Amino acid sequence: MKLYYSPGSCALAPHIVLLEAGHAFELEKVDIPNKKTASGADYWQINPKGYVPALQLDSGEVLTEVSTILQYLADLKPASGLVPAAGTMARYRLMEWLNFIATEVHKSVGALFNPQMTPEMKEVQKAYITRRLNALDQMMAGRTHLTSEAFSVADAYLFNVLRWCGYHKIDLAPWTNIQAFFARIGERPQVQAAMRAEGLIR
Repeated sequence: MKLYYSPGSCALAPHIVLLEAGHAFELEKVDIPNKKTASGADYWQINPKGYVPALQLDSGEVLTEVSTILQYLADLKPASGLVPAAGTMARYRLMEWLNFIATEVHKSVGALFNPQMTPEMKEVQKAYITRRLNALDQMMAGRTHLTSEAFSVADAYLFNVLRWCGYHKIDLAPWTNIQAFFARIGERPQVQAAMRAEGLIR
């Protein structure tokens, strides 16, 4: 398998899960503005959506969208415990978390990367993000991880998105449950290995 990524993007989540599950894989960096891969390929031909992540399977097929890639990778290695079994209520709870992260947290924080956003627009957006983080902090009360006591693909995805808060100068201190979660997940060896491979930490 090959993961197409851009350092620090949402592709960090499947990168973490590839390592946590013990998959053999290659990484290929993508220059997103110019839609070129490190090997010189036209990224539009790999993923017509133009963004990362994209996972090229050994069959040649390409899978996209973070939540889908995460579940696919974990389902290939059920012994990893990174997702509950398909069809169980626990799996639907995991999917509930993945959907919330994707549509409410990822999209709201990710919007701040838009270079056309004025300072005034960013303040409006940060107020929206604050409401989402208030809800998230409440939902995380008493939890060490999102779905159970064990690490799951949802934890990898949320950690990935929360990293962007620092870039946008959103202090997580008011949300003690989120802050503790972020610190805890960031200490995982495979999380650190993924960030080191992408040049995000030394």
